[in-house]
Amino acid sequence: CAGGAAAAAAALDRAVRRSPAARTALTATAVWAVVGGTTLAREAREIAAALEAGDLEAARARLPHLCGRDPQALDAEGIARAVVESVAENTSDAVVGALVWGAAAGVPGLAGFRAVNTLDAMVGHRSPRHLRFGWASARLDDVAGWPGARLTALLAALAGPDPRGALRAWRADAHRHPSPNAGVVEAAFAGALGLRLGGTLSYGGRVEHRPVLGAGGRPVRVEDIERAVRLSRRVCALALAVCGAAGALRETRSVRPGKRLRGRRTSGGGL
Repeated sequence: CAGGAAAAAAALDRAVRRSPAARTALTATAVWAVVGGTTLAREAREIAAALEAGDLEAARARLPHLCGRDPQALDAEGIARAVVESVAENTSDAVVGALVWGAAAGVPGLAGFRAVNTLDAMVGHRSPRHLRFGWASARLDDVAGWPGARLTALLAALAGPDPRGALRAWRADAHRHPSPNAGVVEAAFAGALGLRLGGTLSYGGRVEHRPVLGAGGRPVRVEDIERAVRLSRRVCALALAVCGAAGALRETRSVRPGKRLRGRRTSGGGL
């Protein structure tokens, strides 16, 4: 599935390579289809609005749009924590990771990363139904998401209100999380915002006890959802600038002037 998506994108990219306007349009369309930062912020704010209005049932009904936890097992504080953790993780998965692969491999990189990440979201679970198929998607997503997660954490430290706290939580807590990528970004967000993330949660009827991230922080409150969204938006803007510059540099280096003339020999010994 992932190879098919990347191959189709590569074929399209090759078909329009002689037209700068068409290549720009294709790249813009791919970025629009692949990057989900606007949707992430909108869903988080919808849940925050429901919680602020005291409508816990509406917040529970909306939570599955953002993450796969069991909403009925969560109170208002638990929902707020789930939203902040999802905003942190999906800043990497839905935005920064895709931009990194777009900078490295263009449109095929964008499409391939999104295919891998979507497969992990759909079937990358340790449930009896998905275990023997989903493990491959989960492991491939770990590999593909590794550079984006580290860039997300670094930018969160730079853009957040407490850079030292972000780096400290990243160094102290990230390795204890079961995910090699989610732990990095969630710890960085926790430290940057002065919050305590992790703890007990429920997925598909299974209760998990996750390590605490940002142990020196305070519990998450509803108003922290907006703080997390603002930090996410700043991280996404910085990532766009960094990856845009890297992609432009890659494109510049791929155009090599002074091609050798075919069928003619020079007198300088082949130089």
